Amino acid sequence: MLKSLIERAVSFSARRYPIVLATTLLLLLTAGSFASAHFVMTTDSGVLISPETQWRRNDAEVTKAFPQLNDTIVVVIDGKTPELAKDAADKLSAALGSDRRNFALVRRPDGGAFFDREGLLFGSLDDVRDATTKLVEAQPLLGGLAYDPSLRGIANTLATAASGVADGTDDASADRLEQPLVKLDQALRPMLAGKTAYFSWQQLFAAGKGDLVPATRQVILAQPRLRFDDLQPGEGAVAMVLDQAAKLKLDAAHGIGIGITGEIPLADEEFGSIKENIGVVGALMAVAMLVTLWFATRSAKVVLAIVATIVSGLVLTLATGLAVVGRFNLISVAFIPLFVGLGVDFGIQMSVRFNAERRSGTTNLTEALERAAQALGGPILLAAGAICLALGAFLPTDYVGVAELGIISGLGMLIALVLNMTLLPAMLLLLKPAVPRSDLGLARAPAIDRWLARNRRAVLVAFAVAMLASIATLPLVRFDFNLLHLRDPDAPAMRMLQNLMHDPRRTPNTLSVLAPDAAAADRLAQRLAKLPEVRDAITVDSFVPAEQPAKLALIQDASLLLDATLNPFDLPPAADDASTVASLSKAAAELHRLAAARPGPLGSAATRLAADFEQLAQATPSSRLKAQTMLVEPLTVTLNQLRLTLQASEISRETLPPEVASDWLARDGRALVQLVPAGDSADNAVIARFTSAVRGVAPNAVGLPVAAQEAARTVSRAFVQAGLLALILVCLLLYAVLRSLREVAFTMAPVVLSGFLTLGSCVVIGQPLNFANIIAFPLLFGVGVAFHIYFVMAWRSGASDLLQTSLAWAVMFSALATGSAFGALWFSDHPGTASMGLILMISLIWTLVCALVFEPALLGPQRPVSPGSRDRNPIRVTKRAELGGGADRCWIFSNFPQERL
Repeated sequence: MLKSLIERAVSFSARRYPIVLATTLLLLLTAGSFASAHFVMTTDSGVLISPETQWRRNDAEVTKAFPQLNDTIVVVIDGKTPELAKDAADKLSAALGSDRRNFALVRRPDGGAFFDREGLLFGSLDDVRDATTKLVEAQPLLGGLAYDPSLRGIANTLATAASGVADGTDDASADRLEQPLVKLDQALRPMLAGKTAYFSWQQLFAAGKGDLVPATRQVILAQPRLRFDDLQPGEGAVAMVLDQAAKLKLDAAHGIGIGITGEIPLADEEFGSIKENIGVVGALMAVAMLVTLWFATRSAKVVLAIVATIVSGLVLTLATGLAVVGRFNLISVAFIPLFVGLGVDFGIQMSVRFNAERRSGTTNLTEALERAAQALGGPILLAAGAICLALGAFLPTDYVGVAELGIISGLGMLIALVLNMTLLPAMLLLLKPAVPRSDLGLARAPAIDRWLARNRRAVLVAFAVAMLASIATLPLVRFDFNLLHLRDPDAPAMRMLQNLMHDPRRTPNTLSVLAPDAAAADRLAQRLAKLPEVRDAITVDSFVPAEQPAKLALIQDASLLLDATLNPFDLPPAADDASTVASLSKAAAELHRLAAARPGPLGSAATRLAADFEQLAQATPSSRLKAQTMLVEPLTVTLNQLRLTLQASEISRETLPPEVASDWLARDGRALVQLVPAGDSADNAVIARFTSAVRGVAPNAVGLPVAAQEAARTVSRAFVQAGLLALILVCLLLYAVLRSLREVAFTMAPVVLSGFLTLGSCVVIGQPLNFANIIAFPLLFGVGVAFHIYFVMAWRSGASDLLQTSLAWAVMFSALATGSAFGALWFSDHPGTASMGLILMISLIWTLVCALVFEPALLGPQRPVSPGSRDRNPIRVTKRAELGGGADRCWIFSNFPQERL
């Protein structure tokens, strides 16, 4: 009944083509208007997996309890010195925090007022003792520097210190003075030579041990106000970060490096890398498709008709998808290559058969189309039904992204079927293409058919061996669950992320566990900290330092000694250039005297610095201003930091500032435990062991490693489930139509074989499967099923020597059109898209080989045809016959198999 309906639809469309064209145009205008008004595409990767999976529910619980930890932009500030990094972080965080339009929240996880004041308490007791001792020992220098924090004050302080050491016998003071002289010389000498130089007072005064080593890296976490209706929802916020950094002169020229990463910039950057050369890739796809279509049909008008049908189908499918699903996601938008790949097959089949009918002598266009519909209506209808069932097999799975792709692409196949039976015939009648000048077929097809007939057993054995070899390689098929490998490694956000992964204090590959309360979190952290795979287990109580009484006593003692030093009551008048020159000259003289009194390393350092001071005193005022900037700006930051550090007070869970406590204690009392991996967190094997060990103790752990691994399992499971379901559903459909298990096997065996051969090829070339290229397999299945349905139904209707039919020509160019067009994806700069293009090409090559070599060999000699079967589905087969006496060749067209002819 449906086949008859298709034949009537083609006949009507050919005879009433103006009506069909007008109706299609009206539908396109309506669909285009609807799509433009309702188009929604989310780039949120979180919608791709069902929220009902256990790991997604666990993740949702953590997100609900700590919403500020998600959808963040990570701003990484690297300074040439700790002072530059801290000052830049203070300024940038303040600027971003005041921008409420673009940012909902801005915080400093490892900085800010709390850590500035209490940071010394987080070192070990020995570290605190070393740090306070060194500060006290530096009191002579600190006093002069705090009294006059200028280039003049630095010169006067060093002159006083050099004079004291030159006149005295205190070897300890001499040893302590050597390091400042060396460091100052190392900064001033390149500066005087015209090079860029930096100086750090914090590194000079620091104890240099444990966690108290001054950090040259600071991190800001900014939670942007996202616009998920935009293709790059965080692009505006990222641009604002860069704009503020530029305004504050936080750049390489000022000793600052700004890196931006995080889930939002990474997602935006991924889409940006996809669209970056989309014009070139799109042009390659279009050219490849058009060239292949022309070779298939040898008619520009037929190519135009096919392209018009495909474009119309895309518009209608776009609107239908929005109406049914409501939006597109990062995967469902792949309906475009699926629709084009499968839709172009229907168009090529109809057009090539139409040309073959006209070459056989059918001059009337309408009659040629009707005969083509009689021959292909049944196979195309069956192929479309099988493809819809295969795509719909993803609906019961947890892979929502592909399930929505299946819905949209399945509807697209129905639209493609209808358009190729209505719009395509109407376009052909409108354009009235000329009869092809030559027959469309493979020149060597007869020889290949004869070779296959003679070597059928050997061909089947060869494919059986290839299949067994491919099956043997299945354990070697690797699924790369690391989503980061799909991204451009040279993109800024990816480079910064990879950098962070090698920073054990800031790696993003951490796990989080939600505990009922703070006490339970501490107990769980103690258990997890014992695992060799865990470097740190952090809870809210990690911010309550141990041994506080002893540490505070050391800090308070240092504060009593240094308070007056760091906070002098009387300050000198502001320095001018003349007084600065005088102080530099005086300091140079005292340093020369020190060098004479203390020969050796100290004397050598004094001599070098004296030369620097002399050169600076004789230089231009701008050179002295440059030296002042290099030395005094970090000095101001350091002095302020020291004043705060010596004000440290006792910390308890109750006195933690809200911006710290809220990251670890939820409002309902639940508490967070964060686990940091031991070893290289950029190593997949390390992360896999870390994740397995932690989840063995805390199965509800969440985080990037869990998300990546569980997503991989979900996707793999979805494809296995959908693959089995699709196989069952398609086999049932084929049996319902063909009524022969043997012919069902003839149809599905090459599909399964091409799948195994594709997987085996991936192993051979070292190409892992991933979340992007696995999308090629639904296309492989759909195209493969369609091709083999065409051959089996032609064979069962009486056709022999299949490679000499117009069907083989159409199948070959259908595969070439899809393969060459989407093989252009291989040239994409986006690694995931490029791998998809590679897999598509490989799979279509094997599909074509199986269709043109394995399938004819599998089908074998023609079976007897029941009376009347050829009339129900006539196949016009092109044969070459040699006439005796060297006569010319002639073409014989018949509906009969060769044996009966």
